[in-house]
Amino acid sequence: MVNTEYWFAKLASLRVDRAWGDSALHKPLLLLVILELAEQGLLPEALLPLSPELAFRFFTFWNIVAHRRNQRPDIRLPFHHLQSDGFWAAYSEGGEASPDKCLTRYAALNPGFIAFAKDPVARDKTRRILIAKYFQPSERLALYALVGLPIPSEGEIIQDTNYKLPHYGQEQGREARFRLTLIAAYDYTCALTGYKLMTITGASIVDAAYIHQFADSRNNDPCNGIALCENAHWLFDQGLWTISDDHKVIVATGQFAKQSPDHKGLRDYHGQRVHLPSDPALYPKLTYLTWHRKNKFQGR
Repeated sequence: MVNTEYWFAKLASLRVDRAWGDSALHKPLLLLVILELAEQGLLPEALLPLSPELAFRFFTFWNIVAHRRNQRPDIRLPFHHLQSDGFWAAYSEGGEASPDKCLTRYAALNPGFIAFAKDPVARDKTRRILIAKYFQPSERLALYALVGLPIPSEGEIIQDTNYKLPHYGQEQGREARFRLTLIAAYDYTCALTGYKLMTITGASIVDAAYIHQFADSRNNDPCNGIALCENAHWLFDQGLWTISDDHKVIVATGQFAKQSPDHKGLRDYHGQRVHLPSDPALYPKLTYLTWHRKNKFQGR
């Protein structure tokens, strides 16, 4: 049975870059293209290739929002990064997990998302949510026409723009509790570097990093997390280092190039034990560490 509310929630909370002052439109536009493929019976059951045909469809949709940005759109961005939102996994030409948009050639679609996209009712509601939430009023009119939807009333557009799951507030609370418990357990200290810095305004250099990514696990267990500073967090999510069952750092040697003239480099932590909470009950669980080594770690 398709969990439609789960996918609606994901589509309404895409991780979009706002560096330019408004939402980057690559992800919602590519998802509109994917929904069109599903409607036309062209969405594959397994691997979706990064093809010229897919790029043509994407660029056609992009023309509606081209007035916002001067640069030519890059379909490789959403094709690679939508994996972080749980819609698919990105693979290289050789069939390996892709670490970079320049290497991604295939998307292994989540079976649940495929079933969701093929449901006509879910598909139309998804289009309405995407168009209302991520696009400007003049763009919405063009997109409604492009995908063949009637123009909703103003009230319906507002509802689509503000779509949230009924239990959204509960989920926010659980995420906040996860962060509060985890960072305090690690004494506001990065588990990899041992670095600790807090300000009088309450800011901390470390954040709560999921070991088994939340998009896949939906698990806010503090033992599924580790406190990491920004650089260590990014390197961990990229699979450039992981943690052994005895809590020692394993670095993916040969998978990156790095210069760190003013501080300790990632390779220097290999074999060292990570900093852990004083309470062993909050240590990372071995099942989560095993998942990270198997599914994220780039070394062998």
